[in-house]
Amino acid sequence: MGVAKKTRKFAQTKRVIGQRDARLKKNQLKGEEVAKKKAAEAAPKHEIPQVSSALFFQANTALGPPYHVLVDTNFLSHTVHGKLDLQSSLMDCLYAKATPIITSCVMAELEKLGPKYRIALRIARDERWERLKCDHKGTYADDCLVDRVMKHRIYLVATNDRDLKRRIRKIPGVPIVSVARSKYVIERLPDAPDSR
Repeated sequence: MGVAKKTRKFAQTKRVIGQRDARLKKNQLKGEEVAKKKAAEAAPKHEIPQVSSALFFQANTALGPPYHVLVDTNFLSHTVHGKLDLQSSLMDCLYAKATPIITSCVMAELEKLGPKYRIALRIARDERWERLKCDHKGTYADDCLVDRVMKHRIYLVATNDRDLKRRIRKIPGVPIVSVARSKYVIERLPDAPDSR
């Protein structure tokens, strides 16, 4: 009789539990923690943001002439494209004195856009408009405008940006001015009965 071969046959190795196997105790604990986190995120939040005292039945009583209009980058470019005068067109739209306000973020964004927006930059640099310094990091104008409007409900926002409009519509009592068919259009001004 010969000696039997002691080599293992193919695919008949000793089975070992893998590191990520669900049957291990530490992986079960991790799974429970992840499930708890997901449940906490999905649970309804009971914090209600503080609403401005100027809002009464969604009509902002803090808004009144002379209006303060925060101007966005693309609003200026649409103004140039429509060959509109910023001051007189705003006054025609609002039927009152309006002060365009340009933040340092909007100025930085216009400067970054280059020579294509040089006329809009020239309009923004006009000394008749009011300037606001931004004290936050970065130069993303949309976040800057939304943050400023959330803190103080005394502004109208002039923009043609869809995403920014969507974000501002969620804030009660903030009217939006935009350029449409070579004129300025206002949305949600409480005094005007036809504004929608």
